[in-house]
Amino acid sequence: MIKAKLAVCIFCFGLLGLAQDAPKKMSKGGTPDKALMQTIWDGWSTLDPANTAQFYAAGPHVFFDIAPLKYNSWDEYEAGVKKELTGYKSAKFTVNDDAQIHSAGQTVWGTATVKFDMMETSGKDDRGDMRWTVLWQKQGGKWLIVHEHVSVPMQ
Repeated sequence: MIKAKLAVCIFCFGLLGLAQDAPKKMSKGGTPDKALMQTIWDGWSTLDPANTAQFYAAGPHVFFDIAPLKYNSWDEYEAGVKKELTGYKSAKFTVNDDAQIHSAGQTVWGTATVKFDMMETSGKDDRGDMRWTVLWQKQGGKWLIVHEHVSVPMQ
């Protein structure tokens, strides 16, 4: 009897160990997480909004960015940010450890500060931290960004 209980305990602890070692990747229907947040910012690091388009919902959604101020759809956002980024030759964005994810049914929202290190075409280095709030909704089995707010603290 004791051997059977011991075997069950060892089996259960073994399963827990496997679950903890499993990679934390977001499946098509999985919930957004910090890894996804970083993947989105890695796309922005290419300075080509087309590399992040897969994460954003089409249609009339509001996105607030550092410049100019507000976009009313992904198409508008992509075109506007593409113009803004022409003044840069490189960028690196890192989601800081303060990232938080909150789930509310078919909506998930996240907040984080994001470290940026950008090089202007003139050679000037632009570094700092910005705020990021993001709202995902599940559409067609995928979590897509339907609202985003990016801002930097006033100097």
